[in-house]
Formats: sequence, C-alpha cells, structure tokens
Amino acid sequence: MSRRCQITGKGVLTGNNVSHANNKSRRRFLPNLQEASLVSEILGFAVRMRVSARGLRTIEHNGGLDAFLLSTPNRKLPTEAQVVKRRVQRAQAKKQEAAAA
Repeated sequence: MSRRCQITGKGVLTGNNVSHANNKSRRRFLPNLQEASLVSEILGFAVRMRVSARGLRTIEHNGGLDAFLLSTPNRKLPTEAQVVKRRVQRAQAKKQEAAAA
C-alpha cells in the first residue's frame, strides 16, 4: 500500500536533515495518513479510505464526502477518489430517477 492520500494525492517528499555542523543527509517527509471511514449519504454507507489529516479537513470544509467529490473536477482527484465519485454519481442519478417516477 503506497503512502499516498486517496483524496488529495499527497505523497512522500524528500529533503535533507541538516545538522548543527551543516552536514546534510537525505530524509523522507511522510504525509500524515489515517485510515478513515467516510460516510457517504448518497450511497448510504461508509467508504474506507486512506486519507491525510489535511484531506479530512478539506472534506469537512466542503460539507462531507459527497459534496467534496461532486464539486471537485476529475483532473484534481486521484484514481481511487474518481472511482468513488462515479459510484456516488450513479447512485445520485438512480435516486433522482426514482423521485421523478
């Protein structure tokens, strides 16, 4: 499993550890990933995703998982989030069809 956020796409960055004597050695900056169950109101169940803490804040700021996915263009979403977005769009279309009929 890769160290990449399934919402924002944040991944591992690299840089230097710099000592007091200005010696440099390579290091990795890891994203703060959490395994989270995000509730989708349209789907009616929780979706488990590996998300960064910043990704969770972004979802909450936008009004939940469904609102975030539907308002974000596909080019800004990783492939895992695009899969969930398609499922949400299909479920939303079915609910609208049922309501119209």
